[in-house]
Amino acid sequence: MSLKKLASQTAIYGISSIVGRMLNYLLTPLFTRLFTTAAYGVITELYSYLVFLLVILTYGMETTFFRYSKLENPAKVYSNALISLFFTSLLFLLLVYLQLDNIALFLDYSANPEYIMWFAIIIGLDSILTIPFAKLRNENKAIKFAGIKLFNILLNISLNLYFLLLCPYLHALNSNNILVQFYNPNLGIAYVFISNLIASVFTFLLLIGELLKVKLQFDFKLYKQMLKFAIPLLIVGLAGSINEVLDRTLLKHLLPDKANAMSQLGIYGANYKLSILMTLFIQTFRYAAEPFFFSSANKSDSKKMYADVMKYFIIFGLFIFLGIMMYLDVVKYFIAEEFHSGLSIVPILLLANLFLGIIFNLSIWYKLTNLTKFGAIISVVGAIITLVMNILLIPTLGILGSAWATFICYFSMMLITYFWGKKHYPISYDLKAILKYFAFTFVLYFLAINIPYPSELLKYLINSVFLLIFLYYIFYSENLIKLIFTRIKK
Repeated sequence: MSLKKLASQTAIYGISSIVGRMLNYLLTPLFTRLFTTAAYGVITELYSYLVFLLVILTYGMETTFFRYSKLENPAKVYSNALISLFFTSLLFLLLVYLQLDNIALFLDYSANPEYIMWFAIIIGLDSILTIPFAKLRNENKAIKFAGIKLFNILLNISLNLYFLLLCPYLHALNSNNILVQFYNPNLGIAYVFISNLIASVFTFLLLIGELLKVKLQFDFKLYKQMLKFAIPLLIVGLAGSINEVLDRTLLKHLLPDKANAMSQLGIYGANYKLSILMTLFIQTFRYAAEPFFFSSANKSDSKKMYADVMKYFIIFGLFIFLGIMMYLDVVKYFIAEEFHSGLSIVPILLLANLFLGIIFNLSIWYKLTNLTKFGAIISVVGAIITLVMNILLIPTLGILGSAWATFICYFSMMLITYFWGKKHYPISYDLKAILKYFAFTFVLYFLAINIPYPSELLKYLINSVFLLIFLYYIFYSENLIKLIFTRIKK
């Protein structure tokens, strides 16, 4: 797959990841306006647990599938991975069902244990479907992949709109209306979780064909090799999920004001969503890049391609950072006004997520060399940093402390991954250009936030000029202007 093919695949995956998730994230304005900050805190916390558990139940099998599909019979690898995830997901559901009351008590959800069971089913289904979705990616069936992902998101959105907007309206007019026969106005945020559950079930049904196509065969010898590759990735994933969501699970326990803790958690979660474009860019890139990295490994110019991918990835990431920060006074209305007290965390989290994307690019060295144990070590170090920094910073800085903990964690992991990679799989990244672009971005950003603007209109005009200056600087530095004119002449 060439860089051109990578770009086209990224664009197709963007249908489900960028367009679809953008639609999904449009629920955030609805949630922050319908629910209190404390109620939104419940949504934030439970979805944080979902991220963590999904990593555990997939235990690195997605990346393992990509890796071993290039080395062994793809059908056998697919069958092994699918059977493995199917049985572990069923075991998980059984354990949650049997210990539901104890789990709900431990998580402080004794009043609503059904939330826990619903999330367990969602996690179980999503875990099983990881491999069919990976198969579609591996076969370059990006359109089918995007279509099913988009269906899931649109169904989830439609159900939320139905339960949270249409049903209350119709119920107020006539509680006997056939469209609201199953509606209970007392459920409130429960409908957010119910909508997700229904969407996951229908997505499972759409992928039944991919599940039934497999010729069930289990090669235990191959499976041991796959597990040996996957377990370090599980550790990487676990540590990574700790880095990603631990702050949201610790906040309510470490904030000094316990009575206001869930409200602060809700504010933190809502402002985290303002980094949506950076997060979606990284996720979309990852969908296309992982198969690309593995398929390009044996090419003579693979390292140069990896270096080029890194540089352009960072350029796009910096542009997203500037775009959001230059118009933050507009972007902030994505969430309700009562959540705006947390806006100070946005630039910190944007940069932290950019570092996370850089780590993904850098991590190719230990995946291609089968040295995944180094990835595990790096992630564990990051998890320790996250835990320590959250414990140290949250009691004094509140949600700002969580944001800085995330920043410090990803920045440290980025440096460790880079320097270890230089030793085991050296890639000549264009550090001079990359550092230059970072410096230029920060200059523009600090100018923008320190200029005393006499009016909002002038502020947006000047910030727009700053963005154009950034783009011109990139085009000039990368000789893209000359390249474009050369193509036009041809």
